[in-house]
Amino acid sequence: MNEVILKEAADIIMNSEYFIALTGAGVSKESNIPTFRGEDGLWRNYDAMELATPSAFARNPSLVWEWYAWRQGLIGNCEPNPAHKTLSSWENRGILKTLITQNVDGLHIRAGSVNVLEVHGDLWALKCTSCDYRERLSSPVSGIPTCPKCNSHLRPDVVWFGESLNPQIMRKVYSELELADVCIVIGTSALVQPAASFPLIVRQHGGRIIEINIEKTIISSVVDVHISGKAGEILPALNELLQ
Repeated sequence: MNEVILKEAADIIMNSEYFIALTGAGVSKESNIPTFRGEDGLWRNYDAMELATPSAFARNPSLVWEWYAWRQGLIGNCEPNPAHKTLSSWENRGILKTLITQNVDGLHIRAGSVNVLEVHGDLWALKCTSCDYRERLSSPVSGIPTCPKCNSHLRPDVVWFGESLNPQIMRKVYSELELADVCIVIGTSALVQPAASFPLIVRQHGGRIIEINIEKTIISSVVDVHISGKAGEILPALNELLQ
């Protein structure tokens, strides 16, 4: 671990006025969260892209919920790792203002983060297909949950293929990106839009970017500091320098 680069990143964070984070799948890798893409995406010969759609749910809600219950069972056995916990502690200390995540595993919330903007939703959250009812699960779902207000089916509160991102959340995201003078980008491939452009918005407003990833990404050439390594090791090391 390069101490000089770590110190440079820590100095940028310490001197920031509005520090935010953007996380992707890499932040949860050390919690052994499956990606559900490629071979991991196959379940009973169904591909994830066949199941995570509004039409699949309309056609067979029982099958879709069976798949999500299986995913929740796998993820429920995973625990927040030191990267999640460090980000939570930074928010608690007032260092980190907002955490924007592409992940749906809910581990940031389980680690204690509060001001979390989940761009793609939350695997543990439910919403009604007919009314505005919402709730959050504490354990894997059983069967097809129904709305206590209108008796319609409840569905996972995640963004399915073919759906738009939640406009309320996105308004908050863009507001935070414009306010930020430093953004730390952790474990994201920088390939999925619109999240891939989030750090560039911070840059356009004069902000600085710190990237933590096990490999270089397409934004690595424009960041101020790139730290190569595992998030669960880098973030606690950075935290030591912020005491």
